[in-house]
Amino acid sequence: MNATTICLAIGIALGFAAAFGGFGAFLIVLVFAALGLVVGRWLDGELDLAGLVRSAQAKGRR
Repeated sequence: MNATTICLAIGIALGFAAAFGGFGAFLIVLVFAALGLVVGRWLDGELDLAGLVRSAQAKGRR
């Protein structure tokens, strides 16, 4: 297992622990899973946060 998989699983588990039930819980689990995925991608070196920031800044200057 790589860091992306582990962090995604941790994010999902934390989401369930934080919210347990209803549509609001679904949204909270979705947010935690997305955060876990982003952190895992970053730890694996598959996500270039500096590149994303530069890209967003370049789009804002148009």
